[in-house]
Amino acid sequence: MKRPEECDDLTVLRALIDEIDGELVRLLATRQTCIDRAAVLKQRDGTPARIPGRVKEVIGNAARLARRHGLDEDTAEAVWKLLVERAIAREQTAFERSEGDEP
Repeated sequence: MKRPEECDDLTVLRALIDEIDGELVRLLATRQTCIDRAAVLKQRDGTPARIPGRVKEVIGNAARLARRHGLDEDTAEAVWKLLVERAIAREQTAFERSEGDEP
């Protein structure tokens, strides 16, 4: 994969961005699979979908990693807040589906 500074043409740079987007989607799909598994384990253990301390920890971790890698911290926090909220909603939906399956 080229580095951005190696791209002398907008078409080449856009291709790099598209490649990065593909990697991000693959990683997000893997993350979603982890969320689905977390929902199963949380329901088994009687743990709620939303755990405020964990929400704060995940967003804080993202902010720290952003600083370390030169990503705007506000952008990272906004993206991770959305990821976390969507994950909680997905877990809650899984809980509700599972409760509907109970005899």
